[in-house]
Amino acid sequence: MGSKSDRMQQVKVERVFIGAGCNRIVNNVSWGACDLVAFGSQNAVAILCPKIAQILTTLPGHKASVNCTYWLPNAKFAYKAVEMERHYLLSGDADGVIILWEYTILDKKWRHVLQVPQPHIKGVTCICGIMMSQKDAVFASTSSDGTVNVWELVFPFTSEGDCKLSCVETLSIGSKSMVALSLAELPGNSGHLALAMGGLDNKIHLYCGQRTGKFVPACQLKGHTDWIRSLDFSLPILGIGETFILLVTASQDKGIRIWKIAFRDSLDTKKEEISLASYIKGPVFVAGSNSYQVSMESLLIGHDDWVYSVEWQPPSIINGNECYQPQSLLSASMDKTMMIWKPEKTTGIWINVVTVGELSHCALGFYGGHWSPKADSILAHGYGGSFHLWKDVGVASDDWKPQKVPSGHFAAVSDIAWARQGEYILSGSHDQTSRIYAPWPKNSCLENEDNWHEIARPQVHGHDINCVTIIQGKGNHRFVSGAEEKVARVFEAPLSFLRTLSHATSGDSSLLDDLQAEVQILGANMSALGLSQKPIYSQVSPETTNRSNTDGLDTLETVPEAVPVEFTEPPIEEQLAWNTLWPESHKLYGHGNELYSLCCDHSGKLVASSCKAQSASVAEVWLWQVGSWKSVGRLHSHSLTVTQMEFSHDDKYLLVVSRDRHFSVFSIKDAGADEINHELMVRQEAHKRIIWACSWNPFGHEFATGSRDKTVKIWAVENASTIKQLMTLPSFKSSVTALSWVGLGRQSNHGFLAVGMESGLIELWSLSCERSDNGNLMVPNATCVVQFDPFLCHASPVNRLTWRPSEKIPDSEVVQLASCGADHCVRVFNIDFL
Repeated sequence: MGSKSDRMQQVKVERVFIGAGCNRIVNNVSWGACDLVAFGSQNAVAILCPKIAQILTTLPGHKASVNCTYWLPNAKFAYKAVEMERHYLLSGDADGVIILWEYTILDKKWRHVLQVPQPHIKGVTCICGIMMSQKDAVFASTSSDGTVNVWELVFPFTSEGDCKLSCVETLSIGSKSMVALSLAELPGNSGHLALAMGGLDNKIHLYCGQRTGKFVPACQLKGHTDWIRSLDFSLPILGIGETFILLVTASQDKGIRIWKIAFRDSLDTKKEEISLASYIKGPVFVAGSNSYQVSMESLLIGHDDWVYSVEWQPPSIINGNECYQPQSLLSASMDKTMMIWKPEKTTGIWINVVTVGELSHCALGFYGGHWSPKADSILAHGYGGSFHLWKDVGVASDDWKPQKVPSGHFAAVSDIAWARQGEYILSGSHDQTSRIYAPWPKNSCLENEDNWHEIARPQVHGHDINCVTIIQGKGNHRFVSGAEEKVARVFEAPLSFLRTLSHATSGDSSLLDDLQAEVQILGANMSALGLSQKPIYSQVSPETTNRSNTDGLDTLETVPEAVPVEFTEPPIEEQLAWNTLWPESHKLYGHGNELYSLCCDHSGKLVASSCKAQSASVAEVWLWQVGSWKSVGRLHSHSLTVTQMEFSHDDKYLLVVSRDRHFSVFSIKDAGADEINHELMVRQEAHKRIIWACSWNPFGHEFATGSRDKTVKIWAVENASTIKQLMTLPSFKSSVTALSWVGLGRQSNHGFLAVGMESGLIELWSLSCERSDNGNLMVPNATCVVQFDPFLCHASPVNRLTWRPSEKIPDSEVVQLASCGADHCVRVFNIDFL
């Protein structure tokens, strides 16, 4: 291990792609003045660049699910960030922890600055802030523990400097916690701040205070009849003879209210003005030596479901330095729409001028909507963990068009598999979907290389998907998936997908042209109350059957027909959710419990499956013949759940590892006539804890096993009945949950073993399994060549690692590694051997 530092300099790891969905919670997304979007993906904070529709990185540090994020400065204060070299991001999680991150604009690097002391006892539900200047800010956080904390933050002068953070106020709210906050400077140059909060008691509570604290209740605003879900202050507005700010509030009562907080005058000059007549308009409160009048400006009715988010349009810069607050706001609702509201020019009545939304049958509404810093784009995040972006491309008038956005799973990703030639990645997740990601040829000057996108969602299911495997060999693209059910399902690529894939691969696969001539199925439909996806044949007329009884409305019994089409550019969420399904061709019955693991041999003739088990009779491995899909073998060896299986690269052996701490190696022989001969060669206890992972050496009959006992052991098949342990790698800092072995030199039997851990970290080990002069295997030469940067890695356990098939490796010195994890992410890395 003495050469570790030298070897680690010889390997370069680059992020190629991150696919992740957004946590399904309000206040989870924030659009910064730097034009980057932050959101929580399980316990990671993901950073999205809307311009290139890619997730740039994830920030590890939280141990619980991330509930909310907030940029300092965000889009609202972009006018104050013109000369800022460093921007800051706050993120709060379900354990009450808040972390401050620093982003340097020039070198695009991230830094974990600090964890806010005195964390909330329960989950953080909202963070809001206000930029006092380019050097300091005030922010507030609220939690379901019934407290609201107000902090003053002074930014450092250098990139490595320390931020000065001080808690200026802690407010105890009581049993009905607040879920929405907003901060603003009161007009009149008083130096006082207004803190608005709303929550479970249907009231808006207004507090006044200074930067040094001393926040006191000012008044309560009543009118909403259900929970308050969102609040936002405007910047000061100069009216006719008055200066005021507007507060917009949204509620689960489907209504939006606009409140006006006007600066009345100094109390020193006109003390007698606070009379009974003043209170007819609304509450009057005093802050310092000034008084303020609160009145209700407008009630906006237009949404048909809970309104989860309201946000003022970011201010515009006029004449270089003057700031103008547009009278325009954005709302997002669970009715699947976002609306832009503006006052009508002649009457001043607020009206809905733009409505955008998702009409997909699968959609269940939006959790939030956000403006871009320049107010030319609006972003929503939805119930399915998805993003929806519209951009105003109109010249003379508004013309909002949907744009590409990153997408991904919104629950743990349980398994991934590469296509036979590495054209795409298939992933399966506990969000009950399987998804296909592929690199798409660059079509923008902003893109330096081919960017990856989700191009299909072949399975939308009613059960959590635990495992997937792609069928190798010739013929059409097929895969098998196993979910929280006793049935494995076989899917086959439709014609619409093959055509889309030809665009993604720039038509460089001649095999696709041959397949398109053979495949007669255009796409698939999902029945309303079923789990099977039924084929749509290309020769069938697209005319739908007579549905006069329902007048074309969707009911539980009638689901809109899928419209499978050929995509010439990456599809957006509305298209993915319904029109990219693959038809189900077979069901594989036999297991007594939910499916847990699947694998296919390298010739595409056999599929092995296992299920959850607590007894030997249920822990058997079933072998299925590809094509006929008959059961051709039941392998008995283990007493608890088989966690992973893998065929050796010559398909002579099947390696099986289990929760019972043993591994088994079976010999597999094709006996012809649809029969398979299988024999248990060895069953051996290998580790002290559960064995989670295994992987074969591509150039031989050596294999690796990884366990919860934090060890990885290397073994070799010596003969028909003997397995020899070659070595144990030095103990890891965390449980080993994923392994994948790639070969780089057949003559020297040299390769790299990727090790994924429960901590989310990934390491790469160089392994050379050489033989002595008499033919015996020597102890492998094992060296850790690289430990992936934590900012590249997962923030939760790594569930699977897999190398891109060597036939599609673009350069002999560069290989690609894919990973998936419990942080909802699918990742692809370039490993460059310098």
